[in-house]
Amino acid sequence: MRNRIAFGVFLIRQFMDTVPDELLEAAKVDGCPEYRIFIQIVIPLIKPVLISLVVFTFVTSWNDFLWPLVSTSNSDMYTLTVALSLLKTQYQTNYGLIMAGATVSFIFPFIMYVFLQKQFVEGIALSGIKG
Repeated sequence: MRNRIAFGVFLIRQFMDTVPDELLEAAKVDGCPEYRIFIQIVIPLIKPVLISLVVFTFVTSWNDFLWPLVSTSNSDMYTLTVALSLLKTQYQTNYGLIMAGATVSFIFPFIMYVFLQKQFVEGIALSGIKG
């Protein structure tokens, strides 16, 4: 959890460094209050990185395995990845059922990515992270 927060803080901080100070100063000279500068100037500029952070955080939480496995004792509370891992037994493995479950667990994050692809790619390209 700490790594996710640190990554989010780093990503937003690096992106905020690219916001031009001249733009903020021009708004102050025009008499715009701080909250309005933030809402009308800064938020639209950092929207791509916020969407990228939402996608990263969602996919990481969606695929989380170890913490739900350790912390839940009721099978009704298992995440999809933990439930998929329990389909394999000691004597029998139904690969068709496991592959169907893996496909179902892949569909929702993929659809989310397809709809947010433009903002996601723009946020990654503008954030300065190489990889």
